Amino acid sequence: MATAVQPIALVTGATSGIGEVTALELAQQGYHVVLLARSAEKAARTRQQTQDAVGLGHRVDVLLCDLADISQIQRAAAEFNQRYPQLDLLVNNAGLLFGKPRQVSVDGLEMTLVTNHLGPFLLTALLLDKLLLSPAARIINVASMAYKMAQPRLNDLGQERSYSPLQQYGNTKLYNIMFTQELARQLRERNITNVVTNSLHPGVIASNFGTNAKGWLAKATSLLRPFMISPQKGAETTLYLATAPEVGQVSGGFYIKKKAEAVKHPFNTPANAQQLWQESERLVKRNFFLD
Repeated sequence: MATAVQPIALVTGATSGIGEVTALELAQQGYHVVLLARSAEKAARTRQQTQDAVGLGHRVDVLLCDLADISQIQRAAAEFNQRYPQLDLLVNNAGLLFGKPRQVSVDGLEMTLVTNHLGPFLLTALLLDKLLLSPAARIINVASMAYKMAQPRLNDLGQERSYSPLQQYGNTKLYNIMFTQELARQLRERNITNVVTNSLHPGVIASNFGTNAKGWLAKATSLLRPFMISPQKGAETTLYLATAPEVGQVSGGFYIKKKAEAVKHPFNTPANAQQLWQESERLVKRNFFLD
């Protein structure tokens, strides 16, 4: 009798916080989990801990990639596409808050923008063919209620003018939501029914979030940590969207505590979502759909 094929899940930001919890839980539920991480040392440690927890009957692999580096995303996606037959679940979980002064990546892109939005946008595009090969694929984008702080400018996504760390973080979380909505629309437009995508607010998590910010932002997040929820609690909505049968046919939603919520922001219009999509394609130098 043929053995069942393990579904494959790729989780970004999988070495700490809700990403680590998500990866472990998925492995325990029978997924072949690929941990996408920047640090080889942290990834090796997380992989070993996860493997020890689930036993040798479950596969846990590592894919090294810094989502702020376009060439690394291209290399990691090419490696994934070569190694694996399909992708059943993509969890775009990685996200960071950078402080002042404004920082740019090796590609000249503002760090919050590329890490939180452009990197996941490009990674998803490059893995799309493998998602299409799954009988029922899910793309989950971890956003945040911080989207309410957003004040985006389509002609200045990188905030070259009047840079604000918290506002830019809020901007990127709104972009996560709008990317999800527009991706869902474009999948429907192309009659692609085997791939769905949803976004979520995980809660305010007690993790390493904010440590990149330095200065007063890092101190503020440290002081607030006792009032934050655990990574285990924070991962609940991600895992719900990843595995619950009732959301397997739902696409384009934004969820809080496992419930769909309306996204109330004046920038969140279909026209702006399409412009954001086009500007994102321009910045990463890649059309999302190659057709």
